Amino acid sequence: AAAAARGLKSVARAAFSWKPTGRAQQTLAAAVSRSGVGLHSGARATATLLPARAGEGRYFVVEEARVAAEVGNAEPQSPLCTTLRSGSGGARVRTVEHLLSAMEALGVDNCRVEVSGGDEIPLLDGSAQEWVEAIRGAGLCAAEDIGGQKLEKLAPKIDEPVYLRKDDCFVAAFPSSQIHITYGIDFPKAPAIGCQWFNTFLDADIYSSKIAPARTFCIFEEVEKMRGAGLIKGGSLENAMVCSMSGGWLNPPLRFDDEPCRHKILDLIGDFSLLARNGSQGFPIAHVVAYKAHHFCHWYYNCLIRGP
Repeated sequence: AAAAARGLKSVARAAFSWKPTGRAQQTLAAAVSRSGVGLHSGARATATLLPARAGEGRYFVVEEARVAAEVGNAEPQSPLCTTLRSGSGGARVRTVEHLLSAMEALGVDNCRVEVSGGDEIPLLDGSAQEWVEAIRGAGLCAAEDIGGQKLEKLAPKIDEPVYLRKDDCFVAAFPSSQIHITYGIDFPKAPAIGCQWFNTFLDADIYSSKIAPARTFCIFEEVEKMRGAGLIKGGSLENAMVCSMSGGWLNPPLRFDDEPCRHKILDLIGDFSLLARNGSQGFPIAHVVAYKAHHFCHWYYNCLIRGP
Protein backbone atom coordinates (compact mmCIF):
# COMPACT_ATOMS: atom_id res chain seq x y z
CA ALA A 1 0.00 0.00 0.00
CA ALA A 2 2.86 2.36 0.80
CA ALA A 3 4.39 1.86 -2.63
CA ALA A 4 1.04 2.25 -4.33
CA ALA A 5 0.42 5.49 -2.45
CA ARG A 6 3.62 7.11 -3.72
CA GLY A 7 2.81 10.48 -5.23
CA LEU A 8 -0.40 10.95 -3.27
CA LYS A 9 -0.66 14.11 -1.21
CA SER A 10 -3.26 14.85 1.43
CA VAL A 11 -4.06 17.12 4.31
CA ALA A 12 -3.90 15.89 7.88
CA ARG A 13 -6.57 13.35 8.83
CA ALA A 14 -9.99 14.94 9.03
CA ALA A 15 -11.87 15.63 12.21
CA PHE A 16 -14.33 12.78 11.89
CA SER A 17 -17.20 11.73 14.12
CA TRP A 18 -20.14 9.36 14.23
CA LYS A 19 -23.53 11.02 14.57
CA PRO A 20 -26.87 9.42 15.53
CA THR A 21 -29.46 9.50 12.75
CA GLY A 22 -32.53 8.87 14.89
CA ARG A 23 -33.36 5.86 12.69
CA ALA A 24 -33.07 2.15 13.36
CA GLN A 25 -30.64 0.01 11.38
CA GLN A 26 -32.34 -1.86 8.55
CA THR A 27 -32.02 -5.17 6.77
CA LEU A 28 -33.87 -6.98 4.00
CA ALA A 29 -37.36 -8.27 4.73
CA ALA A 30 -36.77 -11.31 2.50
CA ALA A 31 -34.01 -13.07 0.60
CA VAL A 32 -33.38 -12.22 -3.05
CA SER A 33 -30.80 -13.36 -5.61
CA ARG A 34 -29.46 -12.42 -9.00
CA SER A 35 -27.25 -14.38 -11.40
CA GLY A 36 -25.01 -13.35 -14.27
CA VAL A 37 -21.46 -13.29 -15.58
CA GLY A 38 -18.61 -11.65 -13.70
CA LEU A 39 -16.95 -8.72 -15.47
CA HIS A 40 -13.38 -9.99 -15.16
CA SER A 41 -13.73 -13.75 -14.66
CA GLY A 42 -16.41 -14.29 -17.29
CA ALA A 43 -17.82 -17.01 -15.03
CA ARG A 44 -21.51 -17.23 -14.24
CA ALA A 45 -22.12 -16.56 -10.57
CA THR A 46 -25.05 -16.00 -8.23
CA ALA A 47 -25.26 -13.49 -5.37
CA THR A 48 -27.97 -14.21 -2.81
CA LEU A 49 -28.84 -11.35 -0.45
CA LEU A 50 -30.14 -12.46 2.96
CA PRO A 51 -31.38 -10.60 6.05
CA ALA A 52 -28.76 -10.07 8.78
CA ARG A 53 -28.92 -9.07 12.44
CA ALA A 54 -28.51 -5.48 13.60
CA GLY A 55 -24.85 -4.72 14.20
CA GLU A 56 -23.55 -7.35 11.76
CA GLY A 57 -23.18 -4.91 8.89
CA ARG A 58 -22.79 -6.01 5.29
CA TYR A 59 -20.65 -9.03 4.55
CA PHE A 60 -20.01 -11.62 1.85
CA VAL A 61 -19.74 -15.38 2.20
CA VAL A 62 -17.55 -16.93 -0.48
CA GLU A 63 -15.89 -20.36 -0.30
CA GLU A 64 -17.52 -20.69 3.15
CA ALA A 65 -15.44 -17.74 4.38
CA ARG A 66 -16.87 -14.48 5.69
CA VAL A 67 -15.53 -11.28 4.13
CA ALA A 68 -16.78 -8.08 5.78
CA ALA A 69 -17.54 -5.12 3.50
CA GLU A 70 -15.12 -2.83 5.32
CA VAL A 71 -12.28 -0.69 4.05
CA GLY A 72 -9.73 -2.75 6.01
CA ASN A 73 -10.50 -5.70 3.72
CA ALA A 74 -10.18 -3.74 0.47
CA GLU A 75 -7.19 -4.59 -1.71
CA PRO A 76 -5.34 -1.36 -2.58
CA GLN A 77 -4.19 -2.59 -5.99
CA SER A 78 -7.23 -4.14 -7.62
CA PRO A 79 -7.39 -3.22 -11.32
CA LEU A 80 -10.71 -1.96 -12.69
CA CYS A 81 -12.83 -3.11 -9.76
CA THR A 82 -13.08 -3.18 -5.97
CA THR A 83 -11.88 -6.41 -4.36
CA LEU A 84 -12.34 -7.46 -0.74
CA ARG A 85 -10.22 -10.12 0.95
CA SER A 86 -10.46 -11.61 4.44
CA GLY A 87 -6.92 -11.19 5.73
CA SER A 88 -3.68 -11.98 3.97
CA GLY A 89 -4.23 -14.86 1.57
CA GLY A 90 -7.85 -15.29 2.63
CA ALA A 91 -10.97 -15.68 0.53
CA ARG A 92 -11.72 -12.82 -1.84
CA VAL A 93 -14.74 -11.39 -3.60
CA ARG A 94 -14.39 -9.10 -6.61
CA THR A 95 -16.40 -6.35 -8.30
CA VAL A 96 -18.50 -5.58 -5.23
CA GLU A 97 -18.93 -1.84 -5.87
CA HIS A 98 -22.25 -1.83 -7.78
CA LEU A 99 -24.06 -4.04 -5.27
CA LEU A 100 -22.60 -2.16 -2.28
CA SER A 101 -23.53 1.15 -3.92
CA ALA A 102 -27.18 0.12 -4.16
CA MET A 103 -27.27 -1.23 -0.60
CA GLU A 104 -25.66 1.91 0.81
CA ALA A 105 -27.98 4.29 -1.04
CA LEU A 106 -31.17 2.34 -0.26
CA GLY A 107 -30.35 1.80 3.41
CA VAL A 108 -29.56 -1.92 3.55
CA ASP A 109 -27.34 -1.57 6.62
CA ASN A 110 -27.04 -5.25 7.50
CA CYS A 111 -26.93 -7.99 4.87
CA ARG A 112 -25.38 -11.42 4.28
CA VAL A 113 -24.41 -11.90 0.63
CA GLU A 114 -23.71 -15.50 -0.36
CA VAL A 115 -21.67 -15.81 -3.56
CA SER A 116 -21.67 -19.08 -5.53
CA GLY A 117 -20.20 -20.08 -8.87
CA GLY A 118 -17.05 -18.00 -8.45
CA ASP A 119 -15.57 -15.13 -6.47
CA GLU A 120 -17.12 -12.24 -8.41
CA ILE A 121 -20.43 -10.42 -8.08
CA PRO A 122 -22.54 -10.64 -11.27
CA LEU A 123 -22.18 -7.57 -13.47
CA LEU A 124 -25.80 -7.80 -14.72
CA ASP A 125 -26.37 -4.89 -17.15
CA GLY A 126 -23.32 -2.96 -15.92
CA SER A 127 -25.32 -0.61 -13.68
CA ALA A 128 -26.91 -0.91 -10.23
CA GLN A 129 -30.46 -0.78 -11.54
CA GLU A 130 -31.16 -4.51 -11.17
CA TRP A 131 -29.82 -4.45 -7.61
CA VAL A 132 -32.16 -1.56 -6.78
CA GLU A 133 -35.08 -3.52 -8.23
CA ALA A 134 -34.07 -6.64 -6.28
CA ILE A 135 -33.77 -4.74 -2.99
CA ARG A 136 -37.06 -2.94 -3.45
CA GLY A 137 -38.74 -6.21 -4.38
CA ALA A 138 -37.51 -7.85 -1.19
CA GLY A 139 -38.40 -4.85 0.97
CA LEU A 140 -36.71 -3.45 4.08
CA CYS A 141 -37.44 -3.84 7.77
CA ALA A 142 -35.85 -2.83 11.06
CA ALA A 143 -33.01 -5.17 11.97
CA GLU A 144 -32.79 -6.74 15.42
CA ASP A 145 -29.72 -8.00 17.25
CA ILE A 146 -29.42 -11.46 18.80
CA GLY A 147 -31.33 -10.21 21.83
CA GLY A 148 -34.23 -8.94 19.74
CA GLN A 149 -33.25 -5.30 20.18
CA LYS A 150 -33.16 -2.62 17.49
CA LEU A 151 -29.99 -0.55 17.16
CA GLU A 152 -29.76 3.08 16.13
CA LYS A 153 -28.05 3.78 12.84
CA LEU A 154 -25.02 6.07 13.06
CA ALA A 155 -23.60 8.14 10.21
CA PRO A 156 -20.03 9.39 9.70
CA LYS A 157 -19.78 13.18 9.55
CA ILE A 158 -16.86 15.20 8.22
CA ASP A 159 -16.18 18.08 10.62
CA GLU A 160 -13.14 19.60 8.87
CA PRO A 161 -12.10 19.66 5.20
CA VAL A 162 -9.90 16.82 3.95
CA TYR A 163 -8.51 16.00 0.53
CA LEU A 164 -6.37 13.55 -1.40
CA ARG A 165 -4.54 14.47 -4.61
CA LYS A 166 -2.34 12.79 -7.19
CA ASP A 167 -1.27 14.90 -10.15
CA ASP A 168 -4.53 16.47 -11.41
CA CYS A 169 -6.76 13.82 -9.78
CA PHE A 170 -8.32 14.49 -6.39
CA VAL A 171 -11.01 13.60 -3.88
CA ALA A 172 -12.07 16.13 -1.24
CA ALA A 173 -14.76 16.36 1.42
CA PHE A 174 -16.14 19.45 3.11
CA PRO A 175 -18.52 19.81 6.06
CA SER A 176 -22.15 19.79 4.96
CA SER A 177 -25.53 19.27 6.59
CA GLN A 178 -26.41 16.62 3.97
CA ILE A 179 -24.75 14.35 1.46
CA HIS A 180 -23.75 16.30 -1.64
CA ILE A 181 -21.61 14.89 -4.46
CA THR A 182 -19.81 16.75 -7.26
CA TYR A 183 -17.85 14.57 -9.70
CA GLY A 184 -15.84 15.31 -12.83
CA ILE A 185 -14.20 13.12 -15.47
CA ASP A 186 -12.08 13.93 -18.52
CA PHE A 187 -11.35 11.64 -21.48
CA PRO A 188 -9.72 13.92 -24.08
CA LYS A 189 -8.80 10.96 -26.32
CA ALA A 190 -12.47 9.99 -26.56
CA PRO A 191 -14.36 13.15 -27.61
CA ALA A 192 -17.74 11.41 -27.28
CA ILE A 193 -17.06 11.33 -23.53
CA GLY A 194 -14.82 14.37 -23.12
CA CYS A 195 -15.08 16.40 -19.92
CA GLN A 196 -18.21 15.86 -17.85
CA TRP A 197 -19.39 17.06 -14.44
CA PHE A 198 -22.37 15.92 -12.43
CA ASN A 199 -23.65 17.45 -9.21
CA THR A 200 -26.29 15.91 -6.95
CA PHE A 201 -27.62 15.49 -3.45
CA LEU A 202 -28.24 11.91 -2.40
CA ASP A 203 -31.22 9.97 -1.12
CA ALA A 204 -32.80 6.67 -2.14
CA ASP A 205 -35.10 8.19 -4.76
CA ILE A 206 -32.42 10.37 -6.36
CA TYR A 207 -30.06 7.41 -6.45
CA SER A 208 -32.63 5.08 -7.98
CA SER A 209 -33.59 7.45 -10.79
CA LYS A 210 -30.41 9.42 -11.52
CA ILE A 211 -27.44 7.23 -10.51
CA ALA A 212 -28.35 3.53 -10.42
CA PRO A 213 -29.23 3.21 -14.16
CA ALA A 214 -25.80 4.50 -15.27
CA ARG A 215 -23.73 1.68 -16.79
CA THR A 216 -20.03 0.97 -16.68
CA PHE A 217 -18.03 1.95 -19.77
CA CYS A 218 -14.71 1.41 -21.49
CA ILE A 219 -12.64 2.68 -24.42
CA PHE A 220 -12.74 0.30 -27.41
CA GLU A 221 -9.07 0.76 -28.26
CA GLU A 222 -8.10 -0.43 -24.74
CA VAL A 223 -10.16 -3.62 -24.76
CA GLU A 224 -7.51 -5.99 -26.18
CA LYS A 225 -4.88 -4.70 -23.75
CA MET A 226 -7.20 -5.31 -20.80
CA ARG A 227 -8.11 -8.79 -22.03
CA GLY A 228 -4.44 -9.53 -22.54
CA ALA A 229 -3.98 -8.73 -18.85
CA GLY A 230 -6.66 -11.28 -17.96
CA LEU A 231 -9.36 -8.68 -17.31
CA ILE A 232 -12.93 -8.02 -18.61
CA LYS A 233 -13.40 -11.60 -19.85
CA GLY A 234 -17.12 -11.18 -19.17
CA GLY A 235 -17.47 -7.72 -20.68
CA SER A 236 -19.74 -7.27 -23.71
CA LEU A 237 -21.91 -4.76 -25.51
CA GLU A 238 -24.80 -6.02 -23.36
CA ASN A 239 -23.24 -5.10 -20.00
CA ALA A 240 -21.00 -2.12 -20.74
CA MET A 241 -21.00 1.00 -22.87
CA VAL A 242 -18.13 0.94 -25.34
CA CYS A 243 -16.72 4.13 -26.81
CA SER A 244 -14.28 4.37 -29.71
CA MET A 245 -11.77 7.23 -29.72
CA SER A 246 -12.62 8.04 -33.31
CA GLY A 247 -16.07 6.55 -33.88
CA GLY A 248 -17.94 7.42 -30.72
CA TRP A 249 -20.31 5.07 -28.94
CA LEU A 250 -20.56 1.58 -30.44
CA ASN A 251 -23.77 0.60 -28.61
CA PRO A 252 -26.04 3.61 -28.23
CA PRO A 253 -28.33 4.97 -26.99
CA LEU A 254 -27.04 6.27 -23.69
CA ARG A 255 -29.45 6.44 -20.78
CA PHE A 256 -28.14 9.93 -19.94
CA ASP A 257 -25.94 12.33 -21.90
CA ASP A 258 -23.50 12.24 -18.97
CA GLU A 259 -23.94 8.54 -18.17
CA PRO A 260 -20.17 7.88 -17.75
CA CYS A 261 -19.86 10.58 -15.10
CA ARG A 262 -22.94 9.34 -13.27
CA HIS A 263 -21.49 5.83 -13.25
CA LYS A 264 -18.35 7.14 -11.57
CA ILE A 265 -20.59 8.49 -8.79
CA LEU A 266 -22.21 5.05 -8.55
CA ASP A 267 -18.73 3.54 -8.02
CA LEU A 268 -17.80 6.25 -5.53
CA ILE A 269 -20.84 5.48 -3.38
CA GLY A 270 -20.00 1.77 -3.46
CA ASP A 271 -16.40 2.34 -2.44
CA PHE A 272 -17.28 4.84 0.29
CA SER A 273 -19.80 2.35 1.70
CA LEU A 274 -16.75 0.49 3.01
CA LEU A 275 -16.43 3.15 5.70
CA ALA A 276 -19.42 1.53 7.42
CA ARG A 277 -18.96 -0.32 10.69
CA ASN A 278 -21.41 -2.61 12.52
CA GLY A 279 -24.49 -1.57 10.56
CA SER A 280 -23.70 2.12 10.40
CA GLN A 281 -23.93 4.34 7.32
CA GLY A 282 -20.81 4.31 5.17
CA PHE A 283 -21.02 7.38 2.95
CA PRO A 284 -20.08 10.44 5.02
CA ILE A 285 -22.35 13.40 5.61
CA ALA A 286 -20.27 15.86 3.61
CA HIS A 287 -19.92 17.58 0.27
CA VAL A 288 -17.64 15.17 -1.59
CA VAL A 289 -15.91 16.63 -4.64
CA ALA A 290 -13.91 14.32 -6.92
CA TYR A 291 -12.16 14.72 -10.25
CA LYS A 292 -10.70 11.88 -12.33
CA ALA A 293 -10.73 9.73 -9.23
CA HIS A 294 -10.65 5.94 -9.37
CA HIS A 295 -11.05 2.90 -7.14
CA PHE A 296 -7.59 3.18 -5.58
CA CYS A 297 -8.12 6.84 -4.68
CA HIS A 298 -11.51 5.96 -3.19
CA TRP A 299 -9.90 3.22 -1.07
CA TYR A 300 -7.01 5.37 0.09
CA TYR A 301 -9.34 8.26 0.90
CA ASN A 302 -11.50 5.97 3.02
CA CYS A 303 -8.38 4.97 4.95
CA LEU A 304 -7.47 8.61 5.41
CA ILE A 305 -10.77 9.71 6.91
CA ARG A 306 -11.45 6.52 8.85
CA GLY A 307 -8.28 6.49 10.90
CA PRO A 308 -6.92 3.47 12.77
